Amino acid sequence: MTASTQHTESAERIARPLIQLAKINGISTSYIDQLGTYVEIRDEVLVSVLAALGVDASTEQAITDSYAEARQRIADTLIPPTVVKFIGRPTTIPIHNKGNDVTLRLMLEDGTQYAENLCMHLMPQNDGSLQLNLPDDIPVGYHTLRVNAGEMHGEATLICASTRIELPKAVAEKQRWGWMTQLYSVRSAESWGVGDYGDLRRLLKDAAEKSHADFMLINPIHATAPIEPLEPSPYLPESRRFLNVTYIRPQDIEEYANLDEVDLAEVERLHAEVSPANDDPNPMDINTAWWHKRKALQRIYAVPRSARRQSAFEAFKEASGPDLRAFAAWSVAFEVWGAPWESSWFGETNRDSPEVATLMHEHADLMDFECWLQWIAAEQVTAAQSTARESGMALGLVQDMAVGVHALGADVWWNPERFAVGSVTVGCPPDFYNQQGQDWGQPPFNPNYLEKTGYGVYRDMVHNMFSRAGAVRIDHVLGLFRLWWIPQGEGAKGGAYVTYDYEAMIAILTIEATRANGLVIGEDLGTVPDYVRTVLADHGLLGCMVEWFARVDDSPNAGDPYADPATYRKYALASVTTHDLPPTAGYLEFEHVKLREQLHLLSGPVEEFRASAAAERQAMLDRLVESGLVTPDVAADVDGHIQEIVEAMHRMLLSSPSVLLQAALVDGVGETRSQNQPGTSSEYSNWRVPLAGPDGKVIHTDEVFDLPRVQSLAAIMNGGK
Repeated sequence: MTASTQHTESAERIARPLIQLAKINGISTSYIDQLGTYVEIRDEVLVSVLAALGVDASTEQAITDSYAEARQRIADTLIPPTVVKFIGRPTTIPIHNKGNDVTLRLMLEDGTQYAENLCMHLMPQNDGSLQLNLPDDIPVGYHTLRVNAGEMHGEATLICASTRIELPKAVAEKQRWGWMTQLYSVRSAESWGVGDYGDLRRLLKDAAEKSHADFMLINPIHATAPIEPLEPSPYLPESRRFLNVTYIRPQDIEEYANLDEVDLAEVERLHAEVSPANDDPNPMDINTAWWHKRKALQRIYAVPRSARRQSAFEAFKEASGPDLRAFAAWSVAFEVWGAPWESSWFGETNRDSPEVATLMHEHADLMDFECWLQWIAAEQVTAAQSTARESGMALGLVQDMAVGVHALGADVWWNPERFAVGSVTVGCPPDFYNQQGQDWGQPPFNPNYLEKTGYGVYRDMVHNMFSRAGAVRIDHVLGLFRLWWIPQGEGAKGGAYVTYDYEAMIAILTIEATRANGLVIGEDLGTVPDYVRTVLADHGLLGCMVEWFARVDDSPNAGDPYADPATYRKYALASVTTHDLPPTAGYLEFEHVKLREQLHLLSGPVEEFRASAAAERQAMLDRLVESGLVTPDVAADVDGHIQEIVEAMHRMLLSSPSVLLQAALVDGVGETRSQNQPGTSSEYSNWRVPLAGPDGKVIHTDEVFDLPRVQSLAAIMNGGK
């Protein structure tokens, strides 16, 4: 890539055949980075990304041929396979009928036919084609539009949505606040060494009743591997369609009460072996915890179910469709044939392989066990959300949606056509989080597949998340618009942005959020163009405002003045920090500087980064002093007033007009350790740090909201001064 002071591509560059081929296939050939620098994508990168989309650009002739094929394909497409209609906004659809008479039929989501004659809304164009102007009385939902033109036939998924997600009444009437926490980090005596859905239920109840919070944002709870070794990062799931069953609490399963004496004794023994870990402040051993819990769950699974319970289980399997069987098959293959990164089966078999059919038949009980685990997990997450709402929360559980899935996970193995696999992964260019860029190792959704299939896989995922949540947070919401595709061997800096149909995904989010009376929160931090935030706001999706990143005029320079929260966006979730930073106490003590130096993540001298961190902290202290929230004496002695400064930063947040405010549980208890250091995997104990206080002592689930420090911060968030 090359960078310069210009801001747009030259006419000479745009005229190049490779650039035109990239653009017609939705690849951005330049971008503006987080520092405002114009960057052009190298030819080698564009060729590799095009190849990942199935487009040959290996030679000049191939480029010419591929471009001609793309233009012809567009001309020969009777109707686009996915059409988006926002009610109240003019929507036109090109119909390339090649002079033939056209008939239209719209089948609605409920199985009935749209009564009006859509042919009345056809408008002839100068080139002989037609244009369909969609009327505004089409109901909200996912419909099927069928088009006939002579011997040509076409079918499109019509996604019809309201223009925006309206705020739920409880949020519209007043500003609401809640907590952010990592589910696995908070444990009780009943836990199995890792926080679980039982802990979540108690946390939600206590947060509502003891701190008067209206929501709790947790880490993603997408599905992981069936057996060890487990992937610690909740942002690298094996499937986003299903749930993380390692968080199940065995004791909360209805059949637990029916264990016979022998099985109960064995389950209690297994629990006793791992329960001492609940008091250990050191990084969690998630593999040992899951090995013991899975053994217990197998005992409970074997307990005969009542007719009512078996009927509920069968209904769950039916509702989950073929994707559940696919995930179960991958899980069984993992357990029987070995981890896919240690065995050859992932690359040598697929859903049509006779070996896979034999595996599923010979291990039918194990297949059923994997389905049962998903049913139990769904029950327990549903129970947690129900408890939150019954306890008075306006939103309750806020689920976090990861950007993508593991390259060797269930979704990729069973449905590889959904992804651009084998040659590219997703990440992001250099930014404030990581100066060297990030490669998340995840294969991106293939935008062509999504369009051809009406975004069905995305619709299922969003629907399932909203069925057990009051809001959904989308990590790296820029992914609705574009994703940074990194070809193998190029490194995180050597990628290119591939564009997606953000209107289709926003329409789906709007439909599902509205049906659930919920909200969508887009994590729009980092390298995000201004138009993205404008589009999100226009559709009622909330953005994110983080005090540590919010500088006057959006300055990227550490040490520049911080913005008054009174200037924050209304349609946003405003917070002091985020999970990609150390807790605020740790940030004030430069834990991020020490950690990045220790892990060799700096692209420049540590002295330079330390100086910028010091300037950043001073700018925050200046803002607090200027706002009258701390005295100059306090600002001059940070180490002696950590809690006071942390609370002052939350008081400052109260002046924000943002509809949602958020406090981190780690800030409530005074934790200093990072939960995650972006750009690392095994180098740091990411996503395994238990909740502990400043004294290093573990804080248990039933203790959290009785702590004076947590109560003090809650009082501030409730409007206390």
